[in-house]
Amino acid sequence: MEVKPKILIIYTGGTIGMIKAPETAQLTNVNFDHIYDHVPELRRLNVELETLSFENPIDSSEIDIKHWKEVAQTIFENYAQYDGFVVLHGSDTMSYSASALSFMFEGLKKPVILTGSQLPIGIIRTDGKENLITSIEIAAARNGENEPLIREVAVYFDYKLFRGNRSMKDSAEHFEAFKSPNYQELGAAGVNIRYNTNLFYYAPESEFKINTDFNDRVALLKLFPGMNHELYQGVFDAAKVDGVVIETFGAGNAPNSNGFRNLISSFINEGGVILNITQCNSGAVKQGLYKTSSLFNELGVISGGDMTTEAAMTKMMSVLDRNNLSKTKELLAKNLRGEITL
Repeated sequence: MEVKPKILIIYTGGTIGMIKAPETAQLTNVNFDHIYDHVPELRRLNVELETLSFENPIDSSEIDIKHWKEVAQTIFENYAQYDGFVVLHGSDTMSYSASALSFMFEGLKKPVILTGSQLPIGIIRTDGKENLITSIEIAAARNGENEPLIREVAVYFDYKLFRGNRSMKDSAEHFEAFKSPNYQELGAAGVNIRYNTNLFYYAPESEFKINTDFNDRVALLKLFPGMNHELYQGVFDAAKVDGVVIETFGAGNAPNSNGFRNLISSFINEGGVILNITQCNSGAVKQGLYKTSSLFNELGVISGGDMTTEAAMTKMMSVLDRNNLSKTKELLAKNLRGEITL
């Protein structure tokens, strides 16, 4: 007798889980215990589905570290019982959550697929049904050895499958809302689902475990021409901030002014950590390629290569330990979950 793959759907909130109440026409949350009533097509999938919902589903703009911990802990506690996991999430911060989960999990050997929608699942023109159905199919996919095909945290949206920590939300109005600017898509859904298996990430053999000890004493600074660096002294206050991600120009360039140099130098000398990523949608930081990025090498700023902002911020949170700066800097520069091209 064929054993159906068992998939757990975790609903955190977001547009995909909304329907219109017939009496008021107001949007309300779907009861995912009755998901087949809203998406009857799911009955035709050769999978066994179960659902769990946040007690109080939230808009994705409200997501923070405690919610990432809740999702990670839910997956960890149910890991042995299911073949894969689908996390339903608002699209606005989905790439942050996917990146965070990728760094929380060590030794992951099963799929964790995040998806959502631009229109509520109860709307006729919704993109939510296709995103949900195909995400479940992907989470249930097996290889020739009957092992999970995907063994990483990924984002599926509008017929494309992306590595979670390589994805970013690109559009607020198109169904094709996500892109992966520096890494090719892991798969695409058409008549069949086509996978680029050579691009998959496989964790080193180790026991599955989670690290939810994230450091929230981090800041993000986007440079712009003519900025008054004195206004941002609080960002580089090492008494309150442990790490800063700087979005620089082009291949990692910044103004070489004494004021900016002194801010960075003082922060690093006082035990702060700085990670340099480009504010361009694609491409990578190459510190030292131009004179205007040489100061970063001189001062001990870490190159973030081609990491997205979402990956850089959550990676910084996950590895930043003020009591072990050498290890922190080593991990930031290392490819941990396929988030950076070295």
